[in-house]
Amino acid sequence: MNILITGGAGFIGANFVYYMQKKHPDYRLVVVDALTYAGNLKTLDGARKSSDFRFVKADIADPAAMDALFAQEKFDIVVNFAAEIHVDRSIEDPGVFLRTNILGTQTLMDAARKHKVRRYHQVSTDEVYGDLPLDRPDLFFTEETPIHTSSPYSASKAGADLLALAYYRTFKLPVTISRCSNNYGPYHFPEKLIPLMISRALNNEKLPVYGKGENVRDWLYVEDHCAAIDLIILNGRVGEVYNIGGHNERSNLDVVKTVLRALGKNDSLITFVTDRPGHDMRYAIDPAKITAELGWKPTTKFDDGIQKTIAWYLDNRAWWESILSGEYQNYYEKMYANR
Repeated sequence: MNILITGGAGFIGANFVYYMQKKHPDYRLVVVDALTYAGNLKTLDGARKSSDFRFVKADIADPAAMDALFAQEKFDIVVNFAAEIHVDRSIEDPGVFLRTNILGTQTLMDAARKHKVRRYHQVSTDEVYGDLPLDRPDLFFTEETPIHTSSPYSASKAGADLLALAYYRTFKLPVTISRCSNNYGPYHFPEKLIPLMISRALNNEKLPVYGKGENVRDWLYVEDHCAAIDLIILNGRVGEVYNIGGHNERSNLDVVKTVLRALGKNDSLITFVTDRPGHDMRYAIDPAKITAELGWKPTTKFDDGIQKTIAWYLDNRAWWESILSGEYQNYYEKMYANR
């Protein structure tokens, strides 16, 4: 099996690479990543030791580059993690998100059609559904929940999802889509909530929390997400959307306080800042469909996963400190400049 993993130098993509190398050691994995600000080639140091692994620095929105790669590798499966994902950045510069998340998806699917891949999988987000009210804990997102986006980021991901479903209906491209809740775990870029709080708390810096910290997220340990995608690309029904959730709802303030307690730090580090525009209040996913059809259930409870995550960041300070210093952006040149 020859699998293309786009965005594989990012957080979830890299974790998927390591999961697949462990679960399917006979598979060939090719990672494409443009190595923009959130892509870190050093994250893949362990994966690159395998002879069945290849890294290609390229832009998924470059039709010539994608066509040449697909022609050379003859992929069986494409898993598209590549995306601009940070909501705050999408508010500052929506155009970058539209190019990568929509046009990049189109470029990949055109190559997948031309070269007849067996499965194209689009990794999406629960944010395409908008949000749920805090006073209705009985409500959950299902695959039938209408799309109702709140930010340029979520709108770009919803656009990619709709385009993928259109390619399935119009061109019979064998598409599947997964929409996940908030992931956490190793290799998470330090601008995101949990690693940001860990890194700042370790340095005794103020921890900025939007609004009153009431916003609720359903937290999914990244390895559980990877296991779900593995099941979908091998056994999921084409043309279908699968929600992947952790049943681990926590308010942002609860998450921050959990990190502080684990690190032996005081709540006095918390500082509340002005909320961002259009901030969704609550996400919560009902994963009943993927459980019923494919037998997937999350295996990591938040209290266990957060301890594993904090331990990883304590053991791998050099990884995230190089990101905070900006040194990681020079790593590709160091590795490949003379090759």
